[in-house]
Amino acid sequence: MRYMEDEKGTLYLCATPIGNLGDVSARCLEVLEGVAMIAAEDTRRTLQLLNHFGITKALTSYHEHNKKAKGEYIVKLLLEGKDVAQVSDAGTPAISDPGEDLVKLCIENGITVTSIPGPVAGINALILSGLSAKRYAFEGFLSVNKRHRREHLESIKDDPHTLIFYEAPHKLKTTLEDMKKAFGGDRKIALARELTKVHEEIIRTTIDGAIDIYSETAPRGEYVLVIEGSQATGNEPEPSFWQDMSIKEHVEKYIADGLSQKDAIKAAASDRGAAKRDIYNDYHKELK
Repeated sequence: MRYMEDEKGTLYLCATPIGNLGDVSARCLEVLEGVAMIAAEDTRRTLQLLNHFGITKALTSYHEHNKKAKGEYIVKLLLEGKDVAQVSDAGTPAISDPGEDLVKLCIENGITVTSIPGPVAGINALILSGLSAKRYAFEGFLSVNKRHRREHLESIKDDPHTLIFYEAPHKLKTTLEDMKKAFGGDRKIALARELTKVHEEIIRTTIDGAIDIYSETAPRGEYVLVIEGSQATGNEPEPSFWQDMSIKEHVEKYIADGLSQKDAIKAAASDRGAAKRDIYNDYHKELK
């Protein structure tokens, strides 16, 4: 890290634990110790993390309600050559987090931004959900405005991607009811809470099943909701004609259609998103 006065500082986006403090990386701790200032969404929570690891560092609050004024203050520090770390309440900054605005502001001012990777609640919930992780869409927090929330859900009801949402416990029941209206009650859902903690819980059910569960049980803790993508006919792309072909069969299909070998290799490479050289080499290997 740099401390020369004639150089701009660096903004470090530091991912912090979403529950278990043991998940913090050695590199993250090194950065938190080395920067001049830590900008924290919740200074009290960040102070607990710092105290646990014996780190004493200046803190400043940076959250949704003060991001304009504090963003300018943080940029001023960076322009003076001071390195700053930004941390969210938990997990990775700039994801459903005002850190996104700080990153943009730093880029506008020619300030270097880098990330110290680590926990992301949405990804942890996705891989534990049992739903498809091949293609997914992160939808973040739904609006507290009833009309906006329903319009949002309605706009993605036919999306074939697995959908990931963050939700607070006091809004969960209402959100599930709105999801039922948009997606139907039989859509699969995984509700993840207390991730990485002792009482981690993943409920895998349907939207109707979740509504039944929380009609008798009060929601507790912050939730990640992972919802199956739409299975409606026509949403899934048709399998490619070459999907089960070898490269040799693929190229020779185009040759049979009248293309030269060179153009057939180029077309096959385009289909597969591969380099022409790689397709050429593999094709000629299969010819031997």
